[in-house]
Amino acid sequence: MPKQALFEKKNILVIGGAGFIGSHLCDKMLLKSKVICIDNFSTGDEKNIDHLLAEPDFKFIRHDIASPIDLEIISELEPFNVKFQGIQEIYYLACPMSPKFFQENIVGNLLANSYGVKNALDLAIKYQAKFMHFSSSVIYGPRVDNNDRLKEDYLGTTDILSPRSSYDEGKRFAETMVINYREVYHLDAKIMRLFRTYGPRMKLNDNQMIPDFINNALDGQDLIIYGDDTFSSSFCYVSDVIDATTKFMDNETLKVVNIGSDTLINVTTLAQTIIDKVAAKSNVIHQPEILFMSQLPVPDISLALNELGWLPVVTLEKGIEKTIYELRSSKGLVRINS
Repeated sequence: MPKQALFEKKNILVIGGAGFIGSHLCDKMLLKSKVICIDNFSTGDEKNIDHLLAEPDFKFIRHDIASPIDLEIISELEPFNVKFQGIQEIYYLACPMSPKFFQENIVGNLLANSYGVKNALDLAIKYQAKFMHFSSSVIYGPRVDNNDRLKEDYLGTTDILSPRSSYDEGKRFAETMVINYREVYHLDAKIMRLFRTYGPRMKLNDNQMIPDFINNALDGQDLIIYGDDTFSSSFCYVSDVIDATTKFMDNETLKVVNIGSDTLINVTTLAQTIIDKVAAKSNVIHQPEILFMSQLPVPDISLALNELGWLPVVTLEKGIEKTIYELRSSKGLVRINS
């Protein structure tokens, strides 16, 4: 059983907490708990957590989780009384997932998906903390021809020698480690398989579709789709992912779950929608497929619905509007009276 908090608030550890999804998770957890955020800024960004640094219940520790960490000897964490209070929940999102700088982070991916996961799981054992690993739809491999929505028991096919194997096969190995630690050490350890997620705080010019589309439209440049006009994908807004995270962590039986949108969207139509919302004069052009810009599988989310009562509720139109506003603001293009 996880060690109960001795005091009013739980201590929660978010590893990779300065990243896009991790920072939103820190926001959510801070509403009721004390949050320790660990990140090495390999692809995370300090600006994602700047608004939290003055909060007394939030502490940021710059550290590469590929190396072990002793939370009890860090002076900044003295107010959290980790030695006596322990850690009640651990969320693992550490993985340098930047498509644009993937080549520079190949070894970092390998270490994050092996040593990093081990070190985080060792903390879960030490404190008997609940543990959630953020995995990815890439463990299933490329989308199958018939576009069937994939259930959690689909075994998938990945190329262990491919140029992106450090990420794809790394995520598979990380899942294997989590599930075996769960069985051997009797941990409450869970695996969330995320599908394409978008929203505020995504990096610009990082070879990710929606922020790159918005960025180019704001600059009046062409929107590039790396594929033909049949290219499609599903997109889940980040607040829906965070909602699923809290529901999943509270579930006592479920081990693995798909989280994402099960609605396929034509990417050419999506790009044109962004052009229209920005009132840009950009064009949509198509170029050959590149690494990390492929047609990923679409999830079957019936397990999340039946076991967690979860469905994505933010429409793509509303999510795009929120993301445009935030990215426009980050570029300094929002008028004071807007």
